[in-house]
Amino acid sequence: MKDFPEYLEKTGEVGFVEKVLPSLVYVKGLPTCRPYEMILFETGQLGQVIALTPQYVEVLLLSRDPVKGGTRVTRTGRNLELSVSEGILGTVLDPLGKPVFGESNLKRKGEMRPMFTTPIGIGARKSINEPLETGVSIVDLAITLGKGQRELVIGDRKSGKTVFLQQVVLAQALKGTVCIYTSIAKRWFDTQKTLAFFKKYGIEKRVLTVVAGPADPPGLIFLAPYTAITYAEFFRDQGKDVLLVLDDLTTHAKYYREITLSARRFPGRSSYPGDIFFVHSRILERAGNFGKGSISCFPVAETTFRDLSGYIQTNLMSMTDGHIFFDGDLFIRGKRPAINTFLSVTRVGLQTQTSLVREINRELSKFLVRYEKMRQYIHFGSELSQETKRTLSVGERISEFFDQPGDTIIPLNINILLLGSIWAGLWRDKEVAEMKKQMYQRIDMYIKNSPYRSRVDQIIKATETFSQLIFNLKEDESILFGKY
Repeated sequence: MKDFPEYLEKTGEVGFVEKVLPSLVYVKGLPTCRPYEMILFETGQLGQVIALTPQYVEVLLLSRDPVKGGTRVTRTGRNLELSVSEGILGTVLDPLGKPVFGESNLKRKGEMRPMFTTPIGIGARKSINEPLETGVSIVDLAITLGKGQRELVIGDRKSGKTVFLQQVVLAQALKGTVCIYTSIAKRWFDTQKTLAFFKKYGIEKRVLTVVAGPADPPGLIFLAPYTAITYAEFFRDQGKDVLLVLDDLTTHAKYYREITLSARRFPGRSSYPGDIFFVHSRILERAGNFGKGSISCFPVAETTFRDLSGYIQTNLMSMTDGHIFFDGDLFIRGKRPAINTFLSVTRVGLQTQTSLVREINRELSKFLVRYEKMRQYIHFGSELSQETKRTLSVGERISEFFDQPGDTIIPLNINILLLGSIWAGLWRDKEVAEMKKQMYQRIDMYIKNSPYRSRVDQIIKATETFSQLIFNLKEDESILFGKY
């Protein structure tokens, strides 16, 4: 950015601040300015034109310092842009691309990219054809996802959504995916916990974090997801796969509502402005699978008492390719992750999976419904048949297997093998706690022991159906109980 006198000399237009509202400034003058143009105040603050009226230019303030009435203002002739380069990975940036913690490791000026762009049309997009592993068993087997998918993560406050997203970032960062985590008006303590998680597992250099704190002006908070998707598009154009987390868009909508109500715009449903759908859709439509790379997007939405029918929540559902629902009741009962598979949806994930995973998904979905119904019989105190007892026993073990610590990721192939072993009844003689202990020993062995990992991968690769996998495991149990 140049300073005020240079822009004033270049544009030849000067305006004056007439009225100041929270996050908004009304300027008189600047006859040829246009929407979305950057405005510079003589005291150094930055703003963006968001509306033009016959009397005033309405400017969204993007600086933390307040503006006084009578301050001179000039046009810049530029829209909001970000400097992007490979060097931004591993940094924590604010919505204007400035480092939050002192110096950035960005050594040279990068390419300048506009923050507000039109999403790429359907001609340049590809069908979603590669699976996306999250490292979370219940998602990878029951709610499968694909690269380029936009999957809404929705649920009550403090039900484990952020912990799940940390696991997804960890799983994808270890696979070489560029990860961008966006903290939108979250408490600084919660953001620090997420940053500490990335550092603990050694992936902080592979993750770009965009932070807009609750103490920042609403204008900066409004820009945060646009900043993140702009960085994601840069890495996509380098031919890379990108994982983008927007945590969360219900808070983002509340701050945008604050801005529009301050501007005295007519409020609609739940006091939100009528253009809130456009505000979010022009973020999410920029994600997808493209010719060069992909952007997999995980927007987050918060519900109140499991209410999925809220205005913002239903808006986001209509823009995305499915949703993962975190149930507050399951969380209270101690289920981790507290994902309700019956209320979760994936619309394009199954088309990316192998025939084995697709069959597992179908069988598992039917079984979980049957297991949930049979659990209700226990409350009536009725006698249970052997078949019902067997189903309840297998269901209990599968439920325990899906109960996964928040700092653990499980590769897909060992997930498939262990689920198949439960289905085959190979753990029926062991207590559930002992079963889980031995399973995590196998998971650790798979990660650290190359010969064991190769054998598991070969078994899964050579297996086309779930029934064939179960038969093979019954015939040869050494893959589970042998020594390596």
